[in-house]
Amino acid sequence: MNINPKSFDALKGSRDDAALVEQCLLGSEEAWSSLIDKYKNLIFSIPVKSGLPAEDAAEIFQSVCLTLLRDLPKLREPRALAAWLIKITSHSCTRWKSGRHLHLNLDINEEGIPETASMPDELVEALEREQLLREALAEASPECKRLIKALFLRNPPLRYDQAAEALGLAKGSMGATRMRCLEKLRRALDKKGFQV
Repeated sequence: MNINPKSFDALKGSRDDAALVEQCLLGSEEAWSSLIDKYKNLIFSIPVKSGLPAEDAAEIFQSVCLTLLRDLPKLREPRALAAWLIKITSHSCTRWKSGRHLHLNLDINEEGIPETASMPDELVEALEREQLLREALAEASPECKRLIKALFLRNPPLRYDQAAEALGLAKGSMGATRMRCLEKLRRALDKKGFQV
């Protein structure tokens, strides 16, 4: 294998898709692990949002990962990897539902072909924004990650006093710390082209 360890070390920090894809195609197991880790939540979220149970979502996740392994050399534009994964996963969900419908004899058209619907553009855009948010959050400092998760990503979110205690911060510093972390996150999202 012709893998440059220095380029992989740089890749760990940037998590750049083009560099990840390049290293994956060179056979780097670390790059494959990083690629799957980076996109696992995106891939798994699509079947869940499509209404499939967790067991089916896990099967689709495995299928998409195998497709990724098989078809990554065919990817023309590594920067479009997230959109490509959304499309593959969406199609896998449709096929999965169609296969189940075939067994149940539901939603079959006049020609005997299962009805399939493509994923709405709004959902695709929402999934792409979610992935950009995951990536920006992954690049945040550990302190900012913990704060943002405590205040915004927990269900239910922690109150300021609870978050301050859990994070070891003074309650009076929570507002300023939150603003700094959110500003850093906003800049990272802007850099990635995030649009509301």
